[in-house]
Amino acid sequence: MTTPPSEIGGPPPPPPAGGDQSDLGFGRFVAQQVRGRFLTHEGIPTSRKYGLGAQRTARFYLAALNVPWPMFIAWLMGTLLLINGVFALSYMALGAGTLQGGEISGVDDPFLRALSFSVGVLTTVGTGSMSVVGPTAHWLFVLESLMGPLLLLGAGGLIIARITRPRMRLRFSESAIVAPYEGGRGLMFRIVNAKPSELSDVQVRVNLALFEEIDGKRERNFHQLALERNSVEFFTLHWTVVHPITKDSPLRGFTPDRLREAEAELLVLVNAHEETFSTRVTTRGSYLWDEVRWDVKWASVFASAPDGVLAIDVDRLDRTERLDEGATSKPAALES
Repeated sequence: MTTPPSEIGGPPPPPPAGGDQSDLGFGRFVAQQVRGRFLTHEGIPTSRKYGLGAQRTARFYLAALNVPWPMFIAWLMGTLLLINGVFALSYMALGAGTLQGGEISGVDDPFLRALSFSVGVLTTVGTGSMSVVGPTAHWLFVLESLMGPLLLLGAGGLIIARITRPRMRLRFSESAIVAPYEGGRGLMFRIVNAKPSELSDVQVRVNLALFEEIDGKRERNFHQLALERNSVEFFTLHWTVVHPITKDSPLRGFTPDRLREAEAELLVLVNAHEETFSTRVTTRGSYLWDEVRWDVKWASVFASAPDGVLAIDVDRLDRTERLDEGATSKPAALES
């Protein structure tokens, strides 16, 4: 009797032929129960996991990595000032004689004097002529002296993690559009690299999730959309991602009303080679049915440069031009 390879540590047997793996990992049964979108417009999953606890530390760490720099600096300064304020009030609560030597500093406000002392202890830069008096005050001094380096190390670690974290920041057009394309229609959206770092070998996959009537039963299905092109080698300007709506497209014959009834959602996955850190990075985006515009076409984003080089105006990324009513909201002849 021969032992199957999977029982002796060998490679697992291949999945059965014909298995449907188009659900993107959501699971076909679960996907039927979901109402609303799978991703936010910014690509953040809307799903939740219970039973793992609050995970506040991990969530705080991820939030600290992802917030914009001005907000991160505001958080950091606010936290440090709050901690110093608490210690300053604690020193003041121990009595007027707790802090000695502050008279020569020229500061008459007792809170400001205590705050200055606390900042000197917490940041380890020194307290000048000021010192504490009394056993309780010394214990408080020791506690703050130990907390200070730990807090500064944590803040420094977050700053280094933010600086050295490889990522890309793509700006997606505010909406996708259905516009004229090669004698028919095409579903389109635009992306542009919003960071000064360069991206290359950029690849895009677009999947369509929508409800369909199959054998009289309404069920949600997933379709990977064929694109005009799914990769570019150089991504120095912008990219208009196009899905041609042909007779083979899952969107053939669709109108705005039909797209709404199908509760359609476009799920976009972009991965690219980030040249600064020489690694691959990914990002996601999503367009719900009501974020798709009809009877419009993209306005030009190209701009004139003084030296004649290629240039675009990113502020024009979302601009469109109106077309006649029914220009793209009605099926084209190529779809039949």
